Amino acid sequence: MSDDRPTLRIGQSPDPDDAFMWWPLVGGAGGPSEFHTGRFRYQPVLDDIETLNRLSERGELEITAISCAQYPYVSDRYALTNCGTSMGDHYGPRIVSNRPMSVDDLRRDEVVLAIPGERTSAFRAATMLLGAGSFRHAVVRFDQIVPRVAAGEFAAGLVIHEAQLTFAEAGLHLIADVGMWWSSHCGLPLPLGVNAIRRDLDESYGQSTLRQITADLHRCVQFALNHHDEALAYALGRAKDVSPELGERFVNMYVNRWTLDLGSVGRAAVQTFLQEAHRAGLSPDPGEVDIILPNAD
Repeated sequence: MSDDRPTLRIGQSPDPDDAFMWWPLVGGAGGPSEFHTGRFRYQPVLDDIETLNRLSERGELEITAISCAQYPYVSDRYALTNCGTSMGDHYGPRIVSNRPMSVDDLRRDEVVLAIPGERTSAFRAATMLLGAGSFRHAVVRFDQIVPRVAAGEFAAGLVIHEAQLTFAEAGLHLIADVGMWWSSHCGLPLPLGVNAIRRDLDESYGQSTLRQITADLHRCVQFALNHHDEALAYALGRAKDVSPELGERFVNMYVNRWTLDLGSVGRAAVQTFLQEAHRAGLSPDPGEVDIILPNAD
């Protein structure tokens, strides 16, 4: 039987926590047949987070993961949904090196820090830690940072996704946990990836569409949490070179209570992170962050 409902594309990063939380949406491609959405079909679009950040600037996807740091640049096109956030609670992206180094060593002229993207939350937080203009950096695809640091091409790297847990296997040394620094600095968790929804969907499909879609996504995350083992199996099937134990640990770190519902603490974390970045001269004024709550119907 054909499904003639409108299709909305939802951008996802390749890390296991995105795979876990959006597993119910993939349908016949490995998702659960018993999970049904309402007015819309959802088509996953997989790409690295920096590419999704750039796509958001053109408004190409109806729904997409973006770095929290990207929001001020696209807030005219997108709002954030109350669910789907990856939040680090006293942990997060890590700065690693191929020899023992200190944070001060990163500010030396000969040291170049490999980073996964200039619009990533990881880079924004690391810049607040190190100080804008105090260090050199180069953009490297996220999954190439560990091998290129290990090979000596870069002295240090800022690692995201599963590399936060696996860098030591390549012989690298931890310099700083950016998420731990942030939580100690401001007493809030570090918002990394957020889920953005294009504002014009209310115009295209009718009033309250944004809230209806957010309700679909909230049910999706809740379904994944309720079917933890099945969602985890799907997520681990997409993870590269990660043991089941590490994959499960990563998912449990970043699919947490704020993923389902930001709540007051999560909303404060997003607002504070963006305000602090603006205060440091690193990004535009975010204003009051617009977060869409699910429709109660």
